[in-house]
Amino acid sequence: MPYNPNPRTYIDKNGYRKFLDSRRFVHRWVMEKKLGRKLRPGEVVHHINGDKLNNDPVNLMVFGSQEEHHMCHTIHKRITGKWVG
Repeated sequence: MPYNPNPRTYIDKNGYRKFLDSRRFVHRWVMEKKLGRKLRPGEVVHHINGDKLNNDPVNLMVFGSQEEHHMCHTIHKRITGKWVG
């Protein structure tokens, strides 16, 4: 098992870090702290570098919908030939 820097979290079956007590995604919590507000219904937090475990605020951005998020991945694939995420 990989080293866990925060024993109050775990990595789920999809590779995202979650809090043990609430099962909330850490990246969504980090983004709410960065924005200074709760995420709105439908907002999606994107890992810019594709690393689901890199929850540094500078690596996260918000899309207004899953459709916008998917378009980002589609454009990235057209440019690089690789699907990230």
